[in-house]
Amino acid sequence: MSALAVSNLVLWVLVIGLSLVVLALARQLGVLHERITPVGALMLAKGLKVGELAPVVDVVDLEARPLSLGAPRSDQRDTLIVFVSPTCPVCKALLPVLKSSRRSEQSKLQIVLASDGDLADQRAFVRAQGLEAFPYVVSAPLGMTYQVNRLPYAVLIDAQGVLRARGLINSREHLESLFEAKRLGVASLQDYLEAHAGKRAA
Repeated sequence: MSALAVSNLVLWVLVIGLSLVVLALARQLGVLHERITPVGALMLAKGLKVGELAPVVDVVDLEARPLSLGAPRSDQRDTLIVFVSPTCPVCKALLPVLKSSRRSEQSKLQIVLASDGDLADQRAFVRAQGLEAFPYVVSAPLGMTYQVNRLPYAVLIDAQGVLRARGLINSREHLESLFEAKRLGVASLQDYLEAHAGKRAA
């Protein structure tokens, strides 16, 4: 009986010890979670300034439909231009996110895919990836206007033609950060976090 009592006591001590360790780990995870800042699209230093009128660029998509990107819209929808390439693996990984966003946000957002290069390659890319539902523009001048040199890159323009956010997007979080930046009225989430960090420090 004494051996059984001792073994039960040891087991209870171990259970209590493990419970304390789990609680400590949970607390540390919570602290780390609070310290991790939201992941936002990377806005490069050069390029058009957020908050100003976007340049109006007249283009034609692969279906010969004219688009006036950057112009005010009568349907009050925002425009998201996403620059992609058939040879960009990150772009291909991002396409399911864009398809999901198009379905869920089409009443208030139009997503336009943009690229440049050989038309035959672009058409094959559209077919292979099932992108027929998107306006797909092949225009080198459009990319030069927004000074795009890395992909995938996105530009968010509101219904009044104002550039609201821009940056490199590698994930759903990056994409959503553009909409969050617009909602907060800041150029990027990084700017918002830096401003609030400065206020706390003061």
